[in-house]
Amino acid sequence: MVVIGYIRVSTEGQAEEGVSLDTQREKIEAWAKLHDEPEVVIYQDAGISGASMDQRPGLQDALREACKRRAALVVYSLSRLARSTRDTLSISDRLAKSGAELVSLSERIDTTSASGKMVFRLLAVLAEFERDQISERTRAAMAHLRKSQRRISRFAPYGWDFDADGEALVPNLNEQLVVARMTDLRAEGLTFQAIADRLTEEAVPTKHGGRPWTAKVVWTTVRRGITAAA
Repeated sequence: MVVIGYIRVSTEGQAEEGVSLDTQREKIEAWAKLHDEPEVVIYQDAGISGASMDQRPGLQDALREACKRRAALVVYSLSRLARSTRDTLSISDRLAKSGAELVSLSERIDTTSASGKMVFRLLAVLAEFERDQISERTRAAMAHLRKSQRRISRFAPYGWDFDADGEALVPNLNEQLVVARMTDLRAEGLTFQAIADRLTEEAVPTKHGGRPWTAKVVWTTVRRGITAAA
């Protein structure tokens, strides 16, 4: 049976260095050798997030080939395959319907057996739960910093400047007047894009100057202004 390998890294830096890709490739080839599988075909997505299956051409090619040849799709870990339980189970079901198999080396999952399928589904749920917890903690930490008027990035948001300590945020009075105007225009029913267009037409400078206002910047600024006022 042919082995179809799939490897992925999510950042451009990793893609260029190739360390993570090489490690995954070596593990898959070692597994194939251990199981006396002479043919290994590996597909990859370098520097691509795992958030969307549809936007990963390497994964789509690997799935198509594994289903066509009823092969084993081997990955280094479930995190390289998908980011959600739904996507992971969808991939597993697609492979199963075609007579193909799924093997994840890190989690020691092999869906050729009933017990392997059970463990696979359990670990997929637990992996998504762990990612959700991390995301939840990150949002809570960011919200706390924002509420405390503390630095959350290397740039001070519009309407604010960094204090002498480089951490605390203090109001920029001139920009706060613009924030208040944005809020008033929004209350009058203008869209964020309409507000951005008006500020650009009136040559109101952005935080760093020289750039036209965008709906996203206006939305973020108004939202933060309301949060700060509260």
